[in-house]
Amino acid sequence: MKLQILFSSAVLFLLGNFVSSKECTDVSSFPKVIPQNNCLSFSVSSGTGCAWMCDYCANNLGTTNYYFTDSVCTYGTSGCQGNPLAGKTYTCCSN
Repeated sequence: MKLQILFSSAVLFLLGNFVSSKECTDVSSFPKVIPQNNCLSFSVSSGTGCAWMCDYCANNLGTTNYYFTDSVCTYGTSGCQGNPLAGKTYTCCSN
């Protein structure tokens, strides 16, 4: 049982680091994430901006009609804008 929990924790840690990598900008190459209740929760690393977060949500929710539950990223005249913090969990949901 402890080995299964340890393995599951390692997989989640690696997946979290993969998803939050600021070097990755082509979200279409990521494994498809299955939203729960039409929402996705994830954290980002330092240097990741709202443009990446908005692309990630649109790609994995399958729509451009979504919102962030804490309004960290919003659309403005220059596209998706905001100031996400590294390590904080963010959630986006489709309407």
